[in-house]
Amino acid sequence: MGLYCDFLAQHEQSTTNMLGAIIKQLASKGGIPEYIREAFRKATTEFGGRGLRVPDMVQILKKTIASLPRVFICIDALDECTAKRRRELLESLREIVQISPNMRVFLTGRPHIDDEIVKYFSGALRIPLSPTHADIKGYLEMRLDGDTDPKAMDDELRADIMRIIPEKISER
Repeated sequence: MGLYCDFLAQHEQSTTNMLGAIIKQLASKGGIPEYIREAFRKATTEFGGRGLRVPDMVQILKKTIASLPRVFICIDALDECTAKRRRELLESLREIVQISPNMRVFLTGRPHIDDEIVKYFSGALRIPLSPTHADIKGYLEMRLDGDTDPKAMDDELRADIMRIIPEKISER
């Protein structure tokens, strides 16, 4: 199961929407189980038709994951979530992992959220990745070659971009 956190879609990516997307992916394999249908029906008929809340989603995920032999959940660009939603999501995943020995979680994000991840998953294996000089130059060339207004840049500016940005990034 996978999710991609998108900075530009932060308003749509609530914790319930993200957990719901995981439920949808898990349930789509063999049809939606009756307990999921019932939980959604119950939530929509309660006062105001509020829909499911995070604790409801966590319970559904626990039950769904328990019925499967092995589950891998990959969440890419976790750093793109707002801090509040990231915390809620990590708390929820931790709660599920604690009772789901058949579940593995794979998270990607920039280094500034490492401490948060360790807070929720103290035994997590961390693999730091850094782009090489060649990676950075290749990316810059691709972006510059795709420029929709090539007249906005001359050869000197392009050369400066190709020299300065890789230097600044590799200084980190």
